[in-house]
Amino acid sequence: MTTPRTWRASVFIATSIDGYIALPDGDIDWLTDPPHEPRHVPSQPGEHPPPDYEQFTAGISHLVMGRGTYDKVLTFDSWPYEAFRVLVLSTTLPDGDDPRITVVRSTTDAQQLLDDDRATGVYVDGGQVLTDFLRHGLVDELTITRAPVILGQGLPLFHDLPEQVRLVHRGTASLGAGMVSTRYDVTRDDQHER
Repeated sequence: MTTPRTWRASVFIATSIDGYIALPDGDIDWLTDPPHEPRHVPSQPGEHPPPDYEQFTAGISHLVMGRGTYDKVLTFDSWPYEAFRVLVLSTTLPDGDDPRITVVRSTTDAQQLLDDDRATGVYVDGGQVLTDFLRHGLVDELTITRAPVILGQGLPLFHDLPEQVRLVHRGTASLGAGMVSTRYDVTRDDQHER
């Protein structure tokens, strides 16, 4: 009998309208430095608006990201994740090279470490990691912000899944610069009405 996990895993991520999280080369300038467009509809919080980043991270103890996301974060001016224990899911990254992270080799290893650490809130980041956590039934909530751009190609948010994942819409808000954020809960088979 497996012990139920005590932590909740949540996603907080931005995509293009066509579902990409980055260009093929990993570039995210379209997201971090969007063109100024004054004709966007003003921000509207909507009913039950999704959390902003500060609200989202208030309950986070651990962050799990993939190697591609980690490599991108290394290009930032500073390390943005001091408040969390950071796990990087990679089969090739050497152990111990970066004291700010713990390298894990599989989602199963990540889950075991999160259980051992008595994690509370887990931030899941990166398309491959998100997809694998969904495959394992480990994602509880998704907050997806869509940017007003169609990239046409790039790194997708979601990858192949063996089955559909049903979501419950919890709220949508229109943000500045034309961004639209939506929060969903992930349903479980045992939660469906029979």
